[in-house]
This record gives sequence, C-alpha cells and structure tokens, in this order.
Amino acid sequence: MTDVYLSGKYLGTVDEPQKFADALIQSRRAGQLSANVNVYYDREIDAVNVESLKGRLRRPLIVVKDGQPLLTADHIKRLQRNEMSWSDLIKQGVVEYLDAAEEENAYVAFFKRELTRQHTHLDIAPLAMFGLTTSLVPFTNYNSAQKVNTGSKNQKQAIGFYAANFPVRMDMDVNLLHYPQIPLVKTIMHDIVDYAKHPAGQNLVVAVMSYKGYNMEDAVVINRGSIECGLGRGSYYRPMVAEELRYSGGLVDEISVPEKDIKGYRSEHDYRFLEDDGIVYPEAQVAEGDVVIGKTSPPRFLSGMEEYSLSAETRRESSSAMQHGEAGVVDTVILTENAEGNRLIQVKLRDDRTPEVGDKFTSRHGQKGVIGLIVPHADMPFSASGIVPDILFSPHGIPTRMTMAHLIELVAGKTGALSGRYVDGSVFDSESEADIRKELLRLGFSDNGLETMYNGETGEAFSVRIYVGSIYYLRLKHMVANKIHSRARGPIQLLTRQPTEGRAKEGGLRLGEMEKDTFVAHGSSMLLKERFDSDKTTVPVCDNCGLIAVYDEYKKRAYCMVCSESETSFVELSYSFKLILDELKNLCIYPKLKLVNKY
Repeated sequence: MTDVYLSGKYLGTVDEPQKFADALIQSRRAGQLSANVNVYYDREIDAVNVESLKGRLRRPLIVVKDGQPLLTADHIKRLQRNEMSWSDLIKQGVVEYLDAAEEENAYVAFFKRELTRQHTHLDIAPLAMFGLTTSLVPFTNYNSAQKVNTGSKNQKQAIGFYAANFPVRMDMDVNLLHYPQIPLVKTIMHDIVDYAKHPAGQNLVVAVMSYKGYNMEDAVVINRGSIECGLGRGSYYRPMVAEELRYSGGLVDEISVPEKDIKGYRSEHDYRFLEDDGIVYPEAQVAEGDVVIGKTSPPRFLSGMEEYSLSAETRRESSSAMQHGEAGVVDTVILTENAEGNRLIQVKLRDDRTPEVGDKFTSRHGQKGVIGLIVPHADMPFSASGIVPDILFSPHGIPTRMTMAHLIELVAGKTGALSGRYVDGSVFDSESEADIRKELLRLGFSDNGLETMYNGETGEAFSVRIYVGSIYYLRLKHMVANKIHSRARGPIQLLTRQPTEGRAKEGGLRLGEMEKDTFVAHGSSMLLKERFDSDKTTVPVCDNCGLIAVYDEYKKRAYCMVCSESETSFVELSYSFKLILDELKNLCIYPKLKLVNKY
C-alpha cells in the first residue's frame, strides 16, 4: 500500500499509486480539479504527494500526448485574433502549471523538433526558464551561470528613459539618460516588453586591449570625444517637500522668508534665492547650505511662564535647505495642497551628470567596471578605416569569467551596425555565430573580429591585431558624485563624542582592525595615536578610591565625590571608556582605576 499526503498531511493509502496520480492529473486537465493542485509520485519512498499550498514556484508547460503537443496551429490563430485567452488554454488542459515536485515526473522538450513519444511536456519558449530581466541578455547560453545572474542584476541598476512624463512627476532619486538607444543585438523579450519605449543603454564601439595600465582589473578607458558627443550623459532629479503643518492650539507653520529675530536664523546669504513668498525661483543654481523653501514653526515647548510674558511669540526656523555635498538647479516648483488641506510646496532639483573617473559602466554580461581614465579623442587608438573606439575593455576580464557572449555580441553588434539590421540573440534560439561571421566577412571585415589598429599618439601600427566590435553598454546609477566623501574635523555625537556616521551627516571615515594592522606593521605610531584620538578627553581620577573625580571650573580645583579631600591626577582617556565606567556604576559595580606613575 502507498501512502498519500495532502500538503504534507497524511490522508490514507492507495493500491496503484501511478494510476491514482494519473487520474488526478487527468481530472485537473478536464477542469474537475483546481488548476492549483500538483501531484508527485515519489517512487524511491513510495509515496504520493498532493500539493495545494501557497508560495510554490510553478511554471507553465504545453501538455504533450503521443509525441504531439496539444497546442495546435488553430489555437495560435485564435489567440492572435483574441478569440481565446491564456486562461482558456489552462481550462482546456492544453497548458498546465507544474511545481518543482511534479516536474520530477515530467520529461520536458525545449523545441517541437525534439519531441519523442516519451516526452510529457513541451516548453513554451526556452527563455521561459529565465526571469524578464535575464531574458534580455543576448546569447545567454554562451555565458557561465554566475555571470548571467550578475548581468541580470546590473541591468536593473542601469540609467535609462524610465517614463515619458518625467517632467511632471515627483519621484525620489531619479536618474535619466539623455540619449538612450535600442540595442543592435536584441532578444525576443525586447519586442515583447516594448523595450524601445524605455531603453537604458547605448551602442558603443569597444576595443579589447589594454591602455597604459589604466584599465587594469575591472577599469575601462573612455574616449573624451565620445563623452562630448553625449556618451552616458544624464540628469539626476531629487524632490524637496515642505508643508504647513497644523498644531494643537491653533498654531501653524508658515512658509515665508524667515524674520531675523526668530530662533535659529541662518544668514542673509543662505536665503538669497527665496522670493517674497519664501519659495526659490526656477532655474536657480543652488549649492550646499542654500535654503530652497523658507519656513518658520511655532516653538516646540510652550512653558507656563511664556503665556504671561510681554515679549512677542518666538518662532523657530525650520526651512528646507540643501544637504552636505549637494548642488544643482531648481527644475520645477509646484504649489498644491495635501489630503488634509494643508499647503504643500514641492521643489524638484536637477543635476547634470557627465561621466567622470570613478563612474560605473557595464555590458549586459556582468562585465562591470569603473572609468579609470578619460583619454582625449586624438590620443585614442584608431583602425585602418578611421574608427575610434568609445571604450577600451581589458582582455583580462574574459578568461576567468567565461563570458563568451560578451565577445559574440561584439561581433554580432558589428555585423548589425554594418548591415543596418537588428541581430537576434535570443537564448538557445539565436542566430548562429558561424552565419554572423560569414556575413561580417562579406561586408569586408575579418570574420574573427580582429582589425589592425594604430597608436593614437605616435601613429604606429600595433604589432598585434585588436578585437573590435559594437556592444550595448549601460551606465549604472553608482556614480562617484553620490559617493565621494572625506572629512577632517566635524560633527560629533552627543553621547559618545565620537564622529558621526555616514556621508549625509558629514561623518568620519572608519579606521578598522585591518587598517590598524597596516599602520602597526609600518611602525607609524604617531599616526595611530592621532587616528584613535577622535574622542580623547582629560579627566581627574581620585588617587585614593580610583573613581573619576569632578573638576570645578569656578574654583579651579578637582575633588572626589566619595572621599572629598583626597588628591587627584589628570588622566587622558577615550570618552567612550569614561562612558562605560559610568554604565558600570549604574549596575552597582565599582570600577576602580589603579594609577601607576608613568615617570
């Protein structure tokens, strides 16, 4: 007898498990059973598992009987004429969803030409095994699996044309590419998802060669002439919002140019861009510290005495100003109301982003790299036909990563550009590499993608031939302008007196264990002392009881709170260490410091 389980719960036994499983599957295809049910007969442990729970990953497959798919040409014509839908195919049992377990009992063919009488299912398309983004990668089946995954992830970070109505939208943290292009090497997914309406990259001429060591590791060398012609140029948009909030007691915020007598007034220079209504004007060039929306609020705490005071009500400054390290141009100013009827001001800032050293670029195959050098157009290498590459890509990125599709796309893109057509690079169903190479040969170029190139500085021909082609490159949102960060002295935390954390708070750069070890190895003791002095403090310590004493600034003397008349010594220590001593005292632990004379 074979055990039967429903979603992991034991139900009973059956005599003929295979017949039982087949009967359930036939009932599901006939519409007598929910399409959400999957059946798996595990021969090794002799058990039938029927699953209907949520959270399972399932994929659609065409049902095959006697070596023939149930999906016919008539079905396809009716689908094209909108006479039937996808759900109709499922109800008729032509297409069914299989989960990971039931797939163990299935024998799936990729293509119709591969079908035999043993096959149970046919894949709708080979790229159905991939997600939407992954199936945009051309010639995917030539890459290692890891780089297919990386290439898919990188496409999600690319700057592109995300929406046609971007001028009237108030989205957070938006990057926009100025001159996006449709890729020359496409897959079937590009047409399905209308990629032409929201492209996110550009077709560039790429030469695989090194250049004075500036494209070592994963760096790329870029042609300055290409940047001046619009390569990778984009804009960064960010909104700033302020609203007139209402408080209890009839108090309200006021959007206006703050008066000089209010608490927290900045300086006249900071308010110079504000118009009479307290709002910045469009196309103003604003930088760090400049106020964009002027606002004043009622005092936070209303004490009892203030009600009887004769002085005017003191308001506080609560304007929206540019953060540390920010700059840009005011793009749009919108005056509106929120759901509660409060006045709402939205200001959209625009910042031009031209590619610079440190910005990140990638192909669709996970070959990402930052700009290591921007070379003048005249100094770039050039081919016999006068073609100057936009990017120089390091040859060392190929062998270990095994991204063969990157090299095939270079040749395919070159062929597509010369013949004026799009090349199909759909996974498992692409144009053959041999055909592409033959076409390239007919167009008058070497079929192996190599060309004689000349040194841009000396005009001499390189002794080796260079692999050159056209490939779709993406500029990623990781830009050095958003990440650059340094500091000398600056803000500290109130509790620990250590530097604040993070770029936005003008924070310190952390020197960790490993960095400390390098300084120790170099014997740079003064540098170590300086780095670990961020919260240095000098405190008096009682010579008798070992507790931290108190220093009276007025009488210029230190005394112990426990043994009042004892001698004290001044000790240099970290403020965070002094803090932990106080925490220990809270736990009724006596942290005694034993002082030893250092002379």
